[in-house]
Amino acid sequence: MDVFSESVTENVTDDEIHLSQPVCVDVPSATEAVLGSPMKLTCIACMTREEIKAKTRVDWYYTPNQEKDIPTYKIHIYKYEDENPAEVDGPFKGRLVWNGSQDLQDVSIQIINVTYNDTGVYECNVFRKFEFDSFTPSVFLTKDIKLKVKEKASRDTTALYSEIMMYVLLVFLTFWLLVEMVYCYRKISKSDEQVQDSGTNYLAIPSEQKVNPDAPVTE
Repeated sequence: MDVFSESVTENVTDDEIHLSQPVCVDVPSATEAVLGSPMKLTCIACMTREEIKAKTRVDWYYTPNQEKDIPTYKIHIYKYEDENPAEVDGPFKGRLVWNGSQDLQDVSIQIINVTYNDTGVYECNVFRKFEFDSFTPSVFLTKDIKLKVKEKASRDTTALYSEIMMYVLLVFLTFWLLVEMVYCYRKISKSDEQVQDSGTNYLAIPSEQKVNPDAPVTE
């Protein structure tokens, strides 16, 4: 999830009212896509609490990878205006869907069924016109995403290290269990030997040296 909604509590001493406001976290987009899978192009445009009321227009552009001698060109592939997301005619027609949030702090889109031809640079342009009482300022934000399409997903190094540590821990625990079993077995065997030695020593004592129970008293 790219925009997190957390509760931020403000203590008001007079009325003891607890207010909550959304918190926006700017998260970078992933840059590797898997062939034939969906891919989210993440674009976060955070606003403060005072800027929530604003008219927003979002335009997405795509620049394919070109040879050194061929000039680059930018294609308009998606737009969001007047609360209406819409695709633009071109190579991505029918393969793009809106994946943003309701408050338009997340203005991401998703590519359906990624192909090798989708490799390139994606540009997210966000234009906001704020509605304040006395004036109407505007803000323009641009973000670039360099996307590379691979046949298979790259192995996550964190997951790989976790798997290695799991196997190392499993081997260590198995070895520790074997050591404990050998220790317990030797301890039990030694205890049995001591019991046997005590019984043998008792039988070796002459009968006259053994403590006899008191003779019964007869009248």
